Amino acid sequence: MKLLSWNIQWGRGADGVVDLGRTISAIRTLGDFDVMCLQEVAVGFAGLQGGVPIDEVAVFAEAFPAYSVHFAGGVDVPDGAGGRSRFGNLTLSRLPVGQVFRHSLPRPPEEGVPSMPRVCLEVIVEGPNGPVRVMNTHLEYYSRIQRMTQIAALHTLQSDAVRLADMGGQVAGHNAKVDSPFAVWPRPSSAVVCGDFNCEPGSPEYYRMTAPISADVSGWEDAWNACYSEIPHLSTVGLNGAEWPDRTYCCDYFFVSADLVDRVEAVAVDQATAASDHQPVMLTLV
Repeated sequence: MKLLSWNIQWGRGADGVVDLGRTISAIRTLGDFDVMCLQEVAVGFAGLQGGVPIDEVAVFAEAFPAYSVHFAGGVDVPDGAGGRSRFGNLTLSRLPVGQVFRHSLPRPPEEGVPSMPRVCLEVIVEGPNGPVRVMNTHLEYYSRIQRMTQIAALHTLQSDAVRLADMGGQVAGHNAKVDSPFAVWPRPSSAVVCGDFNCEPGSPEYYRMTAPISADVSGWEDAWNACYSEIPHLSTVGLNGAEWPDRTYCCDYFFVSADLVDRVEAVAVDQATAASDHQPVMLTLV
């Protein structure tokens, strides 16, 4: 099972040029993926897209017709012309998809600090070894307080899934049939969460993310460390002449639930592409 996570900066490359075709070509060059998790995908927002509003979700759907397409807009606002502009996370899957959840992440007010609404898009895919929750997220950049509370929310999501699995799965109500909203669908404890976490290895947020969730629920495991132990993370920003940031570091990750650690075969970072200010990260599970 091969997964891609990439903050595509709405198709804006390290050169400052918005070219979604270049982004799509870069993805195709990277390999053949079962699930692709993209952050900073825009629908509308002409100001970001060179003055012409683009439905980037529709563009990706057309470019990858063999994949189901699932989008969660953290930002959803009027576009000034009677429509809506959205900005968030996009997951494409060529594996069968069961339930899909769009979790709004907490955003506690912090005076004088800019921020935007953030989401975690959870797609349950039928993997080769059973269902897996693939969670695609992007934490706040400017506010550590918000990142910490958003990480706590990711912990809660995992804790709830583990406890649900311990209860034998969701209990249907009203004698639900398959076509009922009360129908039971798999929501396993096995999970991958990926995206732009806007924090570096060794930061308080990173340690909070990987800390035990509770006495009986393990924390999220960094797939890079599971695969390469003490080898430092490869940088995912600050490369290829991008105007931001002014140094190189890692802030894009795959984390896995404890039961998937032994299935992590490889984690890779493509540092060559200049199609975004972030670099793509790839995970292989056996």
